[in-house]
Amino acid sequence: MLQPCRHFNYCPRCGAPGAGAESGNPVRCEACGFVLFFNPAGAVAAFVVREDGRVLYTRRAKDPAKGTLGMPGGFVDEGETAEAALRREVLEEVGLELHALRYLCSYPNAYPYRDVLYHTLDLFFVATALDASRARGLDAVASTEWLDPAAISPADIAFDSMRLALDDYLRTRIP
Repeated sequence: MLQPCRHFNYCPRCGAPGAGAESGNPVRCEACGFVLFFNPAGAVAAFVVREDGRVLYTRRAKDPAKGTLGMPGGFVDEGETAEAALRREVLEEVGLELHALRYLCSYPNAYPYRDVLYHTLDLFFVATALDASRARGLDAVASTEWLDPAAISPADIAFDSMRLALDDYLRTRIP
């Protein structure tokens, strides 16, 4: 896996050789002075909680981490708030409209995709859904499962950031 800046062999502005290979982040071109930063991508996920305390988990249908557990969520689009992105992603992935959201925590993550290692800042929320019984696997989701978060093995969870967020959730939730 290569860092995004390592994919540049030539300056994206003037075409001079060597802009990304040696300069790291940011990519700097000595020939024309061009500077390109690679900052973390924003991503969101939700602990969607049912009345009985169980949390909605998705079984990932695709790599990275195919077959493991995750929470519904995804990347924040340009011009979108974290809350709007979370509402959109949860609707796209599991067909639920979120009712209430509260911010929980954030953690950095590394997300390997097609030979590029993207760095993300994952923002986690606790939420309830308007009709939790309607949860179903849609976009990139093999299945949905309502699980007791305290009974989940960290080894079954897709990403380090999600494992850390689960620890925060378990520490701060009200029984």
